[in-house]
Amino acid sequence: MSDKKSFYGTGKRKTSIARVYLEPGEGKITVNKRTEEQYFGREAHRYLVRLPFEVTGTMNQFNIRANIAGGGLSSQADALKHGVAKALLAINPDYRKPLKNAGYLTRDARIVERKHYGRRKARRSPQFSKR
Repeated sequence: MSDKKSFYGTGKRKTSIARVYLEPGEGKITVNKRTEEQYFGREAHRYLVRLPFEVTGTMNQFNIRANIAGGGLSSQADALKHGVAKALLAINPDYRKPLKNAGYLTRDARIVERKHYGRRKARRSPQFSKR
């Protein structure tokens, strides 16, 4: 941990969990001790993470340090976006209105449906034949 004041937020999506720490800085993003370019190969994922800063007008004012576990890269990027939005709320409660209107504070609760007995998958039935 650093000496500077840091703000914490937890973001979730599907099975991904992102623990996010925001510290005053120049906009560096570190995910699992790697740079964002190394961790997120797609530009779309890197853009997704910065959206809460654009909405609140705090671009390049905070460094992000995050630990992410579970899920795939798209799910992890969305969980990181959720965590950043919640950490921004800890910094300034006035950010709630723009973040809520943009939909960044809402947890995406869609998860994989469990397999049911008598079925091949969650909804797929065994093949049926009359004769």
